This record gives sequence, C-alpha cells and structure tokens, in this order.
Amino acid sequence: MEINFTKMHGAGNDFMVIDAINQSINLTPLQIQALAHRQFGVGFDQLLLVEKSTMADFKYRIFNADGSEVAQCGNGARCFVRFVVDNHLTEKREISVETASGIITPKLEENGFVTVNMGAPKFAPNEIPFVADNASNAYTLEVGEQNVTISAVSMGNPHAVQIVDDVELAPVVTLGGQIEVHPRFPERVNAGFMQIVDAHHIKLRVFERGSGETLACGTGACAAVVAGIQLGKLQSPVQVSARGGQLQIAWLGDGAPVMMTGPTENVFTGTVTLKT
Repeated sequence: MEINFTKMHGAGNDFMVIDAINQSINLTPLQIQALAHRQFGVGFDQLLLVEKSTMADFKYRIFNADGSEVAQCGNGARCFVRFVVDNHLTEKREISVETASGIITPKLEENGFVTVNMGAPKFAPNEIPFVADNASNAYTLEVGEQNVTISAVSMGNPHAVQIVDDVELAPVVTLGGQIEVHPRFPERVNAGFMQIVDAHHIKLRVFERGSGETLACGTGACAAVVAGIQLGKLQSPVQVSARGGQLQIAWLGDGAPVMMTGPTENVFTGTVTLKT
C-alpha cells in the first residue's frame, strides 16, 4: 500500500499528515507505530488524517505514535488547516473541522500563523475524566512516595498541569510518565510542567500520553494557561515558550473558548510503501 503524505510541525510538535479523502487509508496500530519510528519510519509525534465530514468542512482524526487514537491536538489543528489550504482541498482560510471532542474552527492568518478556537475548557472531573469527588482548581496527586499538586482540565483531551520552579530541571520524563498512567486518570493524561515567568509569559514542557515528551503541545499550552488563570497567577493573553517555539493563548474565563495562535511549517512531502 502506497501512501502520499506531508511531514509538518507546529512549534516543533511534528506530524505525518495524510489526505484520506483522495486516498483509501486503513492503518493498524502496528503500522502507525512503524511509521512513527524515528529511525526506521517517517518519524512523528502524531499522525493526522484528513477525512470527509457530514457536519463540517472536514473531519480530523489523530493517532499518537503508539497507535492510540485521541480526540484533540492543538498544534495538529493548526497544521490541518495549512494542509487543506496548501493542497487545494478548500478555498476557505477559516474552516470548520469535526473532531471526536466537537467542532473546531482553525483560521489561516495572512501572516501564515494559524488561530484556532479550541472551545471552552472543562473542569468537571467526569468530563476530563478524573477521579475526584468535586471540581477544584487544585488537587493533590499521590505519585509513588511523593504528593504532587496539579490542576486537572480537559481541552478535548485530559491534562494534569503542575507549577515548577525551573522547567528545565523538572523531572518531565520520569514523573510525567508516572502521571500519564495514574489510576485517577482512567483514559491516561498529558502531564504539563509550567514555569511562570510573569503574568503574561510561561515556559512549558509536556509529557504527552502515547507519545512521551514533545517539543510543543497545543492543548497542553491551552490547559496550562487556563490552569494558571484559574489559580490567579496568569492574565490573558499569555505567551507560552515551548522547547520548539512560541504559542499565544487567550482565554476570557468561564464559558469562553480558548484561542490559540502559532506557526506551522511544511517539512517535506513523500510517498511511503507499507507492507500489508
């Protein structure tokens, strides 16, 4: 099976993007894992499928490097709109996109950046999902022999955000890996480590479920900013400095959508032949 694809990234969070409208695509988790391998495959954090939709301009499916399917990916959403415009699948610069967590509306700006309405964050434990009796701005999570203070929020996927003194010294891989599979998050979770520079600027690293640490995480940036605002430590808009680049996040408070703006880049196009 031959697959035409484009390799893209948004602030270093990289993707294999596939037009599944003009190609017949049916990949198994093992095939996705093989494609994701950075030495023997294309290499990516997530694989994105562009499909037809009956309720929006397009349907958007996201698969992690381990082959698991997830509901949302913010950096991927920005690459998605750039892909459909560049490949002449639409003449619109602002599109509606069906995802597993609802409709989003990414817009390709004139300067090449993309703004995405990521929808309103969710805090109810059953909507994240997170095991807790009541919603709170902060929870204590027992991880091994230590207690970690986190904020739990859903941006279409679950996030556990903690504040750290120095993001470069934070145990992102070890502690993030433990939090990802914590039993209080029944669908696993993305673990964010946020350093507050000032009220309008944070540094962020994220250990993503199914992919490990990535150079940037769009929904993670949204979740971190929302958590910081809820705790009274941040004010909108907020610049998020990830290892792969900068994102701008704006949120006006309860019930309002989170707006994310950032860059996208085409890396290369190619054709890969998969064994059936």
